[in-house]
Amino acid sequence: MRSALSHVLKRNKLRHYEPSIGLDVTDYYAYYFMILKIAFRNIFRQKRRTILTALAMIVGFALLSLTIGLSDGAYGNIIAMFTRNRIGHIQVHRDGYLDKPSLYKTIDNAPAVGETIQRIVGVEAWTPRVYGAGLGSVGEKSTAVQIIGVDVVRETAATRFDQKVVEGSTLTETPSHEAVIGKGLAKIVSATVDSEIVIVSQGADGSIANDVYKIVGIAESGDDITDRVACYLHIEDAQELLVLEGRVHEIVVIVSNINRVDKITSAIETQLNDSTLDVAPWQVVAKSFYRAMRTDQQGDAISRLVIMLIVAIGVLNTVLMSVLERTREYGVLKAVGTKPGQIFWLVVCEVVIIALGSVCIGALLGVLVNYLLSIYGITYPEEITYGGMKLKTLYAVVNIRCLVIPAITVMLSAATVSLFPAIKAARIMPAQAMRTH
Repeated sequence: MRSALSHVLKRNKLRHYEPSIGLDVTDYYAYYFMILKIAFRNIFRQKRRTILTALAMIVGFALLSLTIGLSDGAYGNIIAMFTRNRIGHIQVHRDGYLDKPSLYKTIDNAPAVGETIQRIVGVEAWTPRVYGAGLGSVGEKSTAVQIIGVDVVRETAATRFDQKVVEGSTLTETPSHEAVIGKGLAKIVSATVDSEIVIVSQGADGSIANDVYKIVGIAESGDDITDRVACYLHIEDAQELLVLEGRVHEIVVIVSNINRVDKITSAIETQLNDSTLDVAPWQVVAKSFYRAMRTDQQGDAISRLVIMLIVAIGVLNTVLMSVLERTREYGVLKAVGTKPGQIFWLVVCEVVIIALGSVCIGALLGVLVNYLLSIYGITYPEEITYGGMKLKTLYAVVNIRCLVIPAITVMLSAATVSLFPAIKAARIMPAQAMRTH
């Protein structure tokens, strides 16, 4: 007996064929075109069922897109704050300094190294720093301080140092025995702008280093731990105090595109060609922070998996109910000669077509919501701290991941869960199915 699809093909003046005996190109495409045509008719014949199935996919797509947008936006903002305002994207040190910081592990020719780095494509700015530990005293109060010597002009261009000063003014461009201290440090020693801070440390020559500096500003970096100990000096003042004579401990590099950090790191290593220097990207400089962030991202992956399962279960439930409702219909199709494989592909095509339409609508909805949240964001009732940084507002981001991952997830889950109902429909016995009401 000729199949139902074969009758349809005959009405469309296409010659009869069976897929099992081999087809030419015209017959092959005609066969699957007719399956798609019937699938479209079935989709629009049961509008309510189609809408319910599509809604499960659309909502799942939008939720997954929103989750990715907020996650990428949050991590992007945190990384930008952490690198731009504090450690930079890449750091250059004397070999072994990161593992065991020392006053004596210095870069001797910082200007030459910096100029070489600046010539590399993708490098936006660089700035040298000097570090030291000491005791800071304001009046009768004393505490441990971290001495940070900065090149004011370069530090401002690279990490926006001037924007960290929340009270008073930033350091002058020339060494003037001035200091900017962290907000937490100012509270500990009860210091204000125009107070004097006495710093006692150890010089690189073994001598006792001490000097008096005028506090011209109070800074807030966003990291409470840093702000409790930070004492910023002009780099030349710091070098004079620590007897470093033009040497520095660190060169911070800012790049124009953070996604190219690894390539630029390799380029810096090649251009410097100095085995005594260590060039490290921010992921290596801040290992603990990076590991914590990666662990947090794995948690986000689990939430995406949960959303995918919800979508799959919703689609499976709807499609399976559809097959059960149409048991008599499939029985009639098999009774007139429709092959099990044809019914199988008919059910799968219906789900895939609905999934494609849902992906298009879900993409529009996901992009719209992420775009609005990228502008207005979500403001927290209270500030939250992540990696030592305070966050007030969570912003989303619109990127290719927000579309590709949800699209693949919805299509794969829909196609996968459609297999069981399709197999069930293909195995329906005509005699038993036609007695179903």
